[in-house]
Amino acid sequence: MSHKTISLPSAISLVITSMIGVGVFTSVGFQLGSFPTGFPIMMLWVVGGIVSLCGALCYAELVAMMPRSGGEYHILREAYHPIAGFLAGWVAVTAGFAAPIAGIAMVFGKYVNSLGLSAPPLGIAATLIIVIAVLHFGSLRLIGGFLTATTFLKVSLILTFIIGALCMKGGQGASLAPQAGDWKMIASPGFATSLVYVMFAYLGWNGAAYVAGEVRDPQRNIPLAFLLGILFVMVLYIALNAVFLWLAPWDAMRGQVDAALIAAKAIFGERGGWWMGALIAFGIISTTASFTWAGSRVNQRMGQDIARLGFLRKVNRHDAPHIALLLQTVIALVLLFSGTFDQVINYLMCLLQVSAMLAVLAVVILRWRRPEAERPFRTPLYPLPPIVFTAASLWILVFQFQKYPEAFLWSIVTLAIGLGLYLLTNKKSQA
Repeated sequence: MSHKTISLPSAISLVITSMIGVGVFTSVGFQLGSFPTGFPIMMLWVVGGIVSLCGALCYAELVAMMPRSGGEYHILREAYHPIAGFLAGWVAVTAGFAAPIAGIAMVFGKYVNSLGLSAPPLGIAATLIIVIAVLHFGSLRLIGGFLTATTFLKVSLILTFIIGALCMKGGQGASLAPQAGDWKMIASPGFATSLVYVMFAYLGWNGAAYVAGEVRDPQRNIPLAFLLGILFVMVLYIALNAVFLWLAPWDAMRGQVDAALIAAKAIFGERGGWWMGALIAFGIISTTASFTWAGSRVNQRMGQDIARLGFLRKVNRHDAPHIALLLQTVIALVLLFSGTFDQVINYLMCLLQVSAMLAVLAVVILRWRRPEAERPFRTPLYPLPPIVFTAASLWILVFQFQKYPEAFLWSIVTLAIGLGLYLLTNKKSQA
């Protein structure tokens, strides 16, 4: 049993640093390709924050009720069936953590290379993955302190950028107020498909659920970590995108993955672009650390429940699940050098949304099946939060299926492989 060494500040830092990655710095360029005015783009970030907050309120009730590490794996296992939990864990192991770690690390390699380090981007990316993994073999207290410190520095840099940009003269001065036709665009299929990328930027809002078993006083601290972390990131995202849209040239940013760098150069000059690249690279370090931490705990939790995967539950003298960490690191490195990890992320984003939606619906199911269970935290305004999150998820999934049907095909293949693995391990466990 792991010692409960994660404090409230560390849990909040995990939520914040899990969300603030590369998504917020790359999305605006593609959003400008879909919307000619600023108000719908700002509403994307507002809606994404509200949906994430609704999901977090539901997760908070579930984790306070069942404070064990594992995230969706643990929740779906308890609310539905061990098969549902296993499949959620399978998705988390293959796509939820290892693939994003690989993808984020590749972006890190490219940014660091562009900042002047003359080394192969893939080599830089692999070094980051390995160094972060080695760090997680150490003390939980050290990791928590690392996340808290890097989160503080990352947020400080973003706030400095926002304040500095607002103090600058000039810029485009584009209006972000509603204009004719904006509400029609917000109700369009394009808004739903664009929301996929915004939800990717908010991905990680449930980060504290994966390490709940290691948080001090989880009934109190997990809900607080969710609420405070998401509200803070939501405000930060809205402010940052308002600066991009208000001051930077839209034509130059439209359709560009490095829209944030373009905006920084337009606002601060070439040197500002360099610092923006450094900010993103620095932020990726802590995001990689948080994904590494949370993902390894899903692997560990599966090892605790499935006899044939028992090797994943082993811990070292620092209570770190070293074999689970090693497995996740190997998968991330394989995806990194395969050149297909970005496709894996696209194919399985719909599975991550379905997994989170089923976890949110578990609040309704468990209130019906276990009305007598102790609930230290109850979802405010129930049943509105699960309704909002579920409706938004279905809205996104329907239009995502229409635009990217191949993603659903590969998702079904992935689930089929996971189901076969479950039946194999379950059969051997009973033998």
